[in-house]
Amino acid sequence: MKPLENVAIVGVGLIGASIGLALRERKLAKRVVGIGRRQSSLRVARQMGAVDTTTINLARGVADCPLIFVCTPVGQIPEHIRQVADHCPEGSLITDVGSTKQVIVESVDGKLPRGCRFLGGHPIAGGERSGPAYARADLFEGRITVLTPTKNTRAEDFDTLWELWARLGAVVVRMSPEEHDHALAITSHLPHLVASALAGMMPEHLMRFVGTGFLDTTRIAAGSPELWRDIFLQNRTNLQEALRLFQAKLAQFAQALAKNDAQTIQALLEEGKRHRDALAG
Repeated sequence: MKPLENVAIVGVGLIGASIGLALRERKLAKRVVGIGRRQSSLRVARQMGAVDTTTINLARGVADCPLIFVCTPVGQIPEHIRQVADHCPEGSLITDVGSTKQVIVESVDGKLPRGCRFLGGHPIAGGERSGPAYARADLFEGRITVLTPTKNTRAEDFDTLWELWARLGAVVVRMSPEEHDHALAITSHLPHLVASALAGMMPEHLMRFVGTGFLDTTRIAAGSPELWRDIFLQNRTNLQEALRLFQAKLAQFAQALAKNDAQTIQALLEEGKRHRDALAG
């Protein structure tokens, strides 16, 4: 794959800055432009080598970039994609990194002006901390990145992003937007909801007794409430179904406890341990 001439990254937080670092470290882009609202984040991204140049002017930043990553919160992504399409070169390829896909894809797929195309993406990487200071060039190594093509997607666009993400170290998986959102409701969005609920129910007078188990279980609750609010709402149908499944499992525990049923409690715990042991992480 030849190095790309100009790549723009709209939003230089953890994921956006990590993309920039990976592109530059692997010499996959000759010039990376960082675009954002806060000069402080742009300054950090440039100082750490994630981007070559920065600007708060989106129109100016994407003007000569035929490939643009939109790495802003999911609630802002559709509008940012439309803004990018108004100012980038004709026929540009725009992608995103949002944790939801259906709403975003339905908002912009096949609806962009000037021959611009969109192909949704989601690198399943990162953590509860945000901002360019936490970015890493190896963030995507061995981690799944989902691409969600539609009937409007050109084969060459899919191949371009597949190869690019693979060169960034990712394991690329193809899914429909619907399949993605169904899967992520269970594997990502429900765990965050549960972590937040568990952290939120902790009485202040008991906090000094908290051990590593509680801290490990609630770690992701430290993520941005605004970001996760929009993720929950965009994927609320799938999340509600995942929550029903979780409530059913809790009900099994509650019923076994009420009956003093040691056998069922152990079986449920063994099931959980077996599934946890099967995870790669």
